[in-house]
Amino acid sequence: MTERDMLAGRLRDLSGRAYRNDYLTHTGFLGVSEQADFHEILSAQGVPSSVHRLNGAPYVLWGGWEEAERRAVVFLPSYLDETSFIEGELSSPQVVACLSCVPLDSRFADDLTHRDFLGALMNLGIERDQIGDILVDRAESRAVIFVLADLAETVASDLTRVKHTSVTCRLIPPGECAIRPDFELREGSVASERVDAVISLVFRLARGKTQAYIDAERVFVDGRTVASAGQILKPGARVSVRGLGKFIYEGCVAETKKGRLFVRVRVYK
Repeated sequence: MTERDMLAGRLRDLSGRAYRNDYLTHTGFLGVSEQADFHEILSAQGVPSSVHRLNGAPYVLWGGWEEAERRAVVFLPSYLDETSFIEGELSSPQVVACLSCVPLDSRFADDLTHRDFLGALMNLGIERDQIGDILVDRAESRAVIFVLADLAETVASDLTRVKHTSVTCRLIPPGECAIRPDFELREGSVASERVDAVISLVFRLARGKTQAYIDAERVFVDGRTVASAGQILKPGARVSVRGLGKFIYEGCVAETKKGRLFVRVRVYK
């Protein structure tokens, strides 16, 4: 049985229980490739992407903030709609909680990265699907960490050290999370929305160099390895080039008189 088959079975079970028993159910956090699997599962069952309902149960993808990369599939009971669910989550979360993690003494703090915080959580024995986005303010070596709500108190108590830095964690309402990723906005013209053309623009590479990254399986779109340089990017696609960085493709904003496309991306700093 493949991981996608296992996910399909899990979704079938959770949506069925939410619909029959009229209570909230949810998966763990899904990465971007697993979310792509989720949408393919819906498509295979004939569910349009515009219909947020599976097996009779309405669903929402939620990761604790509006642009979360890692998100859980949440199946809602009849008395909750998407708007009221999210409003409730931002103040009193049932599914995704938020932890503020800061050094005990910033004068002696390491320069902490996303990898450092994730490693500290994994060392506590926490499974990856229980951990959502980790947003880091490197200037102050602090972070906000999104975790499943039923695990939050334990993490707040047990996470006392990240790398060589002693830290303290406390629960905060997700709506009060003030840390956001830093992006650099880049724009330029390309002949098409092919992944190789956009990567060449973003990282200022010759097309042949971009092809070498693709051939080496170092390019990923929405968590999946790119097999063809001709793959067309869709707005919202998250592109990662191992060794260079990652960006979110925002799409075409204009077309030149000569038929070239003026595109926009947000590059993670």
